Amino acid sequence: MRAPARELFRDAAFPASDSSLFSSFSTPLARFREDITWRRPQEICAVPRLLPEKPQEGQVKQGLLGDCWFLCACAALQKSRHLLHQVIPPGQPSWFDQTYRGAFTCRVWQFGCWVEVTIDDRLPCLAGRLCFSRCQREDVFWLPLLEKVYAKVYGSYEHLWAGQVADALVDLTGGLAERWNLKDLASSSGQRGEPGSSEPRTCRQLLGLKERCPISCSVFSPRAGARELGEFHAFIVSDLRELRDQAGQSVLLLRIQNPWGRRCWQGPWREGGEGWSRLDPVDSSELLSQLQEGEFWVEEEEFLREFDEVTIGYPVTEAGHLQSLYSEKLLSHTQELPGAWVRGLSAGGCRNNSGFPSNPKFWLRVSEPSEVYIAVLQRPRTRTVDWAGRARAPEGDHRTAWSPASIPGRDYPAVGLHLWKVEKRRVSLPRVLSTPPVAGTVCHAYDREVHLRCELTPGYYLAVPSTFLKDVPGQFLLRVFSSGRVALSAIKTVAQSPDPGEALSAGEWETVQLRGSWRIGQTAGGSRNFASYPSNPCFPLSVPEGDGPRCVRITLRQHCPDSACHAIGFHVFQAPADGGGPAAPSLLLQKPVLSCVPHCYTQEVSRLCRLSAGAYRVVPSTYLPDTEGAFTVTIATRIDRRSVHSQEVLGQLLQEASFMAVMRT
Repeated sequence: MRAPARELFRDAAFPASDSSLFSSFSTPLARFREDITWRRPQEICAVPRLLPEKPQEGQVKQGLLGDCWFLCACAALQKSRHLLHQVIPPGQPSWFDQTYRGAFTCRVWQFGCWVEVTIDDRLPCLAGRLCFSRCQREDVFWLPLLEKVYAKVYGSYEHLWAGQVADALVDLTGGLAERWNLKDLASSSGQRGEPGSSEPRTCRQLLGLKERCPISCSVFSPRAGARELGEFHAFIVSDLRELRDQAGQSVLLLRIQNPWGRRCWQGPWREGGEGWSRLDPVDSSELLSQLQEGEFWVEEEEFLREFDEVTIGYPVTEAGHLQSLYSEKLLSHTQELPGAWVRGLSAGGCRNNSGFPSNPKFWLRVSEPSEVYIAVLQRPRTRTVDWAGRARAPEGDHRTAWSPASIPGRDYPAVGLHLWKVEKRRVSLPRVLSTPPVAGTVCHAYDREVHLRCELTPGYYLAVPSTFLKDVPGQFLLRVFSSGRVALSAIKTVAQSPDPGEALSAGEWETVQLRGSWRIGQTAGGSRNFASYPSNPCFPLSVPEGDGPRCVRITLRQHCPDSACHAIGFHVFQAPADGGGPAAPSLLLQKPVLSCVPHCYTQEVSRLCRLSAGAYRVVPSTYLPDTEGAFTVTIATRIDRRSVHSQEVLGQLLQEASFMAVMRT
């Protein structure tokens, strides 16, 4: 008797219907409304594959949707297998496995968290072929499936029409991205930047970044003679080469990939162009042979003239740490805290406004000379995303017709960030804020995220994010990436409303996030039942003297799908007064002062406790040894100092729990 056919998953939250395709029928996509059908990959080709066997087979190609900005970010995943696996978890059933049920899961970074989004694999088609993104080989489906995940996060495919490459890079890496104005570079060509400056002065600086970073470029409004490049179009910079021409002069060439998938440039370095006669024929032949479909070469001067902007994603290591674009230092110490601008309370506007001191304020303590990046990431105002990955519009959201002015970046108010160095003792906030800051954004920008790069000496700093206009409400995430130890805490006004997702009790808290991993044969020691337990990662924690024990919440979160969770837990040990080694085996044989056990098969475990002044060690573990995985330990400590009104003087010394954001792996 024939077995009944398996029922395949149908995603009710993002159905195969117009509601998933369109938001307002206002883009050119609307003309295809009656012709689009939905098909699963096995209905599109005979032998579908998720990932390509060769990189060029998975090269991105744009379809009818205006999401070149997203596709340029997707191309970055092909350069890094660990980033690809972070977004598209390996081990998912293929179309011909017994376990296949028509569902795929991807991860997207959203406002501080990696969100798992599951979709069915029904894809929009025209005349039996994919009508949106596709790979160079159309039997490879990682790209259209990821595009559908992203459309679900944003609420519809139409919501992906136009956007910023930088935003998509952050969503797919959890890191930072930087935009360089090429017209500024062209006007300052040949000048040298200040040592350590975050503002590059020559396109040649891209040469040192090409192997480490994803790079894209954009055209906003092309010259009359370059219309083939398109308007508001993003491209991928797939290579840079510096050579000598036959006269011995330096020539910098950039290989550009057009997501449209067709050759679109008629400049002197096109195939058969006169530019190639300047090079040795061997070099010319080699560079031309590298071109894939949709790629072309341009010279530096031509690049600066025809393109408007470059976007660069920061390198992310396999351990999940960012790397500086400028010094190549590892930014292994990370902090983040939510905040909000509340109308009439903490939306004080820019420094031109008398209400500026009422803006949200944060203490940043730097423990050693450090390269520090401080970023303000805005939560979208017109679209919010729930943790199932579904986008919903706020009440009263009447979406306007699409135009270049309504790209996703225009959903955000103009924001900026300023930083002051302060003394640890009594501080007058109005007086501090009336002095020049030690660092600040050049202007308030209509970007989802703005950031500062600073070389900071040890001490206390006051960070103030602001909107340009007063009484503009919004929510944001303050993120800090540092090469040295730092601690971040919020100064909360008495009446400020807590962030909706805040789980801590009222008061002022200092939060530290520490990333780590369990590796087979190295740091995957298992629980205390096993002799290998002392090899687990070990994090130092110091609690200073105070009026009594401090309230501390310790949270361990493993980075994995719910279906693949390991049993996890942690112990906290009292360290000897002399400090000892960070993971002395004898220390871990003692009785812990706090235990989060039994080990649980869950993504996150947490304990709220009170710890007396002293030195401690936090040891996260899996139950069984040699169980690999990545995790984050978050430590939040209650700070015993008065809440601060922006017009008042701090009446007490600033006393903060000291956390060393150091990981031993």
